[in-house]
Amino acid sequence: MNEFQLKYGCNPNQKPARIYMKDGSNLPVEILSGRPGYINFLDAMNSWQLVKEIKAATGMCAATSFKHVSPTSAAIGKKLSDKLKKACFVSDIKNLDDSPLACAYARARGTDRMSSFGDWIALSDKCDETTARLIKREVSDGVIAPDYTPEALEILKSKKNGAYNIVRIDPTYTPAPIERKDVFGITFEQGRNEFRIDEKLFENIVSDNKVIPEEKKIDLIIALITLKYTQSNSVCFAFDGQAIGVGAGQQSRIHCTRLAGSKADTWFLRQSDKVLSLPFRKELGRAERDNVIDSYINQNEEDVTEDGIWQKYFTSQPDVFTSDEKREYLSAIFGVSCASDAFFPFSDNIERAHRSGATFVVEPGGSVRDDAVIECCNKYDMVLAFTGMRLFHH
Repeated sequence: MNEFQLKYGCNPNQKPARIYMKDGSNLPVEILSGRPGYINFLDAMNSWQLVKEIKAATGMCAATSFKHVSPTSAAIGKKLSDKLKKACFVSDIKNLDDSPLACAYARARGTDRMSSFGDWIALSDKCDETTARLIKREVSDGVIAPDYTPEALEILKSKKNGAYNIVRIDPTYTPAPIERKDVFGITFEQGRNEFRIDEKLFENIVSDNKVIPEEKKIDLIIALITLKYTQSNSVCFAFDGQAIGVGAGQQSRIHCTRLAGSKADTWFLRQSDKVLSLPFRKELGRAERDNVIDSYINQNEEDVTEDGIWQKYFTSQPDVFTSDEKREYLSAIFGVSCASDAFFPFSDNIERAHRSGATFVVEPGGSVRDDAVIECCNKYDMVLAFTGMRLFHH
C-alpha cells in the first residue's frame, strides 16, 4: 500500500487528505482495523518513535499516551505498587505483573488520566492480551505497535463496535535522513533529529552534588526522550520509570515548569490515602471519577465536597483536602527528575521544580544566567547536568 486516503485533514474542511510515500515505496504501516485520521497518524508516527527510542535506550518495553501531537506520559514496564495500581484504576487486573508491557501502559495511561482521555497509544513491543484488555476499557482513538497476538487483536477489534483504529508498523522501518513539510505553499526541509539520548549526556555535572543513581539516569533518559517528541517549549518531570508531568507548548519556560510540576503534584496526590479512600458511588464511570479526583485535589470549578454536590459522586461526604495537608504530603516527596528541552533562563524554574520534589535536573545549559541556576540547585543540594543539546520539536 503506497498511500492511504483519510476522511479529512486536521479539520473537516481540509480535504483532500492522505498519507503516502513520495518515493513510491509501500507505507511501513498496516491498518488492521478502523480508519485513522490525519491527527491520529501524526500522533502514531511521533508516539512510535518515542517508545522505540525509550526501548533502545533502556532495554525495557515502553508505552506512551499521546494527545494532539504531544505525550501525556511515557513509561517503561516496571511493576506498580498496590497504591499506584489503585490510583491508575488497574488494581482489578489479574496477572498485570506478568506483563511488563501492560505495566508500562498502565503507568502511561494512569499518569494524567484527564489529558489521556481520547488518546492515541504506542507500544514498543507486541501487544499481548493483558495490555489489550486494559486498552479496551479506556476511551482512546487508536493504537500503534509492531505486532499483536491473535488474542489481543481480537479484543481490540471488538472495541468501538469494530471501528477502533489499530495500526501495525514495521519495526525495521528507517526513514530518510532528510524530512520535509509544506507550510503556506512553501516546503521546509531539515535533517531528521537523530540525536541519541543516553546516560553519556549526564557526564557534565555542574552542581556541587554530582551523584546520579542508575535508576535516576533511566528517569532522566525517559524525560529527555519524552521532550524530544513534545511540542516546544516543554519541561518534563519523571519518577520511577515514567514521565509524571509534561508541560508542553508554552511560550514561557516557567509556565512549562509550573504546568509540568502541577501535573506531577497531582500524580503524587492521587496516591495519597485521602484520595484512594474516596467513597465513590459504584455507578460512577471511570472518566467521571477522574474529573472528580482532579477537582478534589485542585479545587477546580466545582467543590465536590460541598453539601448538595457530594451526593452526586460519593456515598458519604468526604473531608476537604486542605492546602496545608497537600503541602505536608508533597513536602515528603524527593528524588524526582526534571528535564527541559532548552536552557532554564532564570532560577525560578529550579525553585518551582524543587517544590515538586525535583532532585535531578538536566538541561542544555548556555543561558547568560547559568550561574544563578547552578547556585539555586546547590542551595537545595540538587544535581544539575548540562547536556549541551537542545530538543525543540514542532
